[in-house]
Formats: sequence, structure tokens, C-alpha cells
Amino acid sequence: MRQRLIDKLLLLYGAARAEAVYQQLIEVIGKEVTPPPNDLHLSERDVILIAYGDHVRRDGQAPLATLRDVLRDTIGSSINSLHILPFFPYSSDDGFSVIDYYAVNPDLGTWDDIAALGSDFRLMFDAVFNHMSAQSAWFQAFLRGEAPYKDWFVVVDPTTDLSMVTRPRALPLLTPFQTADGEKHLWTTFSADQVDLNFANPDVLLEMIRVLLFYVEQGADLIRLDAIAFLWKQPGTTSIHLPETHAAIQVMRDVLDVVAPHVILITETNVPHDENISYFGDGTNEAQMVYQFSLPPLVLHTFHTGDSTALTQWAKTIQRSSDRTTFFNFTASHDGIGMRPATGLLTQAQIDALVQLATDHGGRVSYRATPDGGQSPYELNITYFDAITDPQITATDPDLAVRRFIASQAIMLAMVGVPGVYFHSLYGSRNFNAGAEQSGHNRTINREKPNADQLL
Repeated sequence: MRQRLIDKLLLLYGAARAEAVYQQLIEVIGKEVTPPPNDLHLSERDVILIAYGDHVRRDGQAPLATLRDVLRDTIGSSINSLHILPFFPYSSDDGFSVIDYYAVNPDLGTWDDIAALGSDFRLMFDAVFNHMSAQSAWFQAFLRGEAPYKDWFVVVDPTTDLSMVTRPRALPLLTPFQTADGEKHLWTTFSADQVDLNFANPDVLLEMIRVLLFYVEQGADLIRLDAIAFLWKQPGTTSIHLPETHAAIQVMRDVLDVVAPHVILITETNVPHDENISYFGDGTNEAQMVYQFSLPPLVLHTFHTGDSTALTQWAKTIQRSSDRTTFFNFTASHDGIGMRPATGLLTQAQIDALVQLATDHGGRVSYRATPDGGQSPYELNITYFDAITDPQITATDPDLAVRRFIASQAIMLAMVGVPGVYFHSLYGSRNFNAGAEQSGHNRTINREKPNADQLL
């Protein structure tokens, strides 16, 4: 293990610092080596439900407790795992702008509520490590120039040529902030409130390892690495899928293989298929699971056109990279239906048809900036139920709409890997346009949070 870690730390931090970082890492781990399992401890019986901690509410009860009650009453033991979307204190993006990695949002409940859910389900936590809230104590200390946080975020000269950087949003990459040393421009991949962490500083990696181990202590069996493809920044490159990013994930995997070999890492990389599966590494040293991001647009295309050619051809290529890896299959999540994962699998005309379909079915389209200064569709914001069947048809023949939707889910359930079912797919939810209008965010259309009485 020592040499494996040293090799990765050399790539990340160079010969002058690799040994010292290794010694610090060993202190963080503080455990004897436990051999990892020989294969992935998942089976065809595993199903993961994806839900927010407050996806369902009841007056006078903590939302996490309400979620547990509703799930026990409606799904029983038919689903054995639960991905609780970020349940930490946050300032924006429905939880993905984390203020404190070590706390439960008091508006949702407590760590005891998380433990109670863990008594019923195997739990997946989010590791939102690419960025954190501009309102966090860490970033506020950075603004004041306080150690150790003064080097924890990515400062860039605004005259730097960043035209090659891959953008998931049509927003400025750099955001100016007033600091104790004057105005500085910070790297903000997703929004001005989500400031990217500086993993070129080894102290940041070490702290995130501590966070990982804390999540394990709190009952995480699976850990989702959010937006992990953007982790390492390097002007003059695309700053996505860089070798250093893969090395950092492999360090996390090495640590978990030592102290918690039962824990599964899953990477969230909303990119074309060949790029996505690169996060399996060699099949033993990186993520055990990757999201099957190409599945949602391909299934939607199949139902829209009545032609399964693209889906079938792609499905023939799907195979596990080893007996220690598998796929996380899904058709819907808290985000939209990604268009980048359809690249190379659908023609541009077919992708454009899906964009038009989303609009025709009452949905919305989110765009990302391209290197030429233009925009490209990034995701379709719409519930999968309304995406599969035109709401006008649903109004006249709801039974047909239900059958079509169940058929779409059957495809997902039949694919090699572990199925993931989004809360609103489980309950057949419709577009929440009123919420999207009120929030001003397209993704809210698929994030309605109903009262428990509506579901029971």
C-alpha cells in the first residue's frame, strides 16, 4: 500500500512533498490494514432510492423522520438502499453548496435521524468535494486571510486564458471576491456561491479524507463523489478528467480499502460514456460504481421514436471492467436528463429532437457554455414521467401513460448493474412548473417536496 500511495502523491504534489503528505495521511488513517473484499458485495436484489432529506413533509415532525415513516409505509423492504441527497447545512443549489461537511441541516433533523434511516436502509452519502459554500466558515476565513484556509481555494489572475476549460454551466468561471488582501478572482465551476476547493494544496485532500472517514463512522455504506471530474484545475487544459483527479480518487479508494473495505465509491460524472467509465480505473483501484448517464437519454429517445437501435447497440457494449465494479443505472435523478452523455450515441438531430420534446412536454432546457463562446444543451429539466409521455396524452389516457412509464423503468431494472429509482419516479410525479417559476431554477421542476398526506 505504501508504494501505491506514494506513486499517486508524487503525481499530485511532487517529490519534495510526497513523503510528508504520506506520513500525514497515515496519521489520519490510524488503522491496521484490512484486505478489501475480493468482489463487489452487491447483488440483483439491491435497489437504491434517491431522495432529499425533506422530499416529503409533515407538520410537527423532522423531515428525515417523516421520510423514514413514508418509506416504511409505502415501499417496505422492496428497496434496500437509500441515497439521501446532501443533508448538510447549505446556502444554495438544494444542498450542493455545503456550509459544514460535519453537520446535519437542523431544518432536516439530526445525526440520530440519519442513524434511524440506516437501521432500515443501506445509506449513500454525498461527498461534495469539488466546491463548498461561499458562506462556509472555511471560505470566510480564506477571505480574512487566516491560516490554514488562505490557500484552500483556487485564486486565478483574471487575465489568464481559460478558454479550454470545459464548462458545465453558462456562467462565468471566475468570481471576484473582496479579501483582506484586496479583490481576488476565485474559480467557481458551478456558481458564485459554490467556490472550488484547491486540491493542489495537500491539506485540502487530507481534510477531505477526514470527512470521508467521518461519513463512514456515521453509517455511509456508499459515498457519491459529486462533480468529481472537475476536481483538479489547470489553466491551459480542459480541467476535466485530469490525471491528478483520477489520482486523488485512487487515494480515497486506497484509504477506504484499508479502514472500511465494505464502503463503495460511486463517481458522478455527467459526460460521454467512454469518459464516464474511465473512473473505474483499472477495475480495482478507483470507483466501484459509476452512474450510467447515457441510459436516460437513450431510453427517452427509444420511446420518442419507437426505434431501439441506438439503445440496443450501446447496451451490447456494456460490461463490467472487473468483478469489483458495476454500474448505477437510473433514468431520473434530482438533476435533469443529461445531453452530453448522448454524444456519440445519438446524432445531433436526434439530440435536438429530445430538446424539442422536453419543451413540448412542458419541461425546460439548461445550457452550458462552449469554448467558441456559444451555448449547448446540457440537460433537460422535466420529470421522467412527463418526458416519456406527452402530458396531453396522459390527460386523455392515463393508463397508457402509466404503462409506458413502467416499461421505461423495466429497461433500467434489466440492465447490468444496480438500479437507482428517483423519489418522483417512484410516485409518478408531474412537472412542478410552479416551483420552477418561483425559484427561478429549472431543476426545481423535478424537485417538488409534497406533504406526506399526498402520498399515503
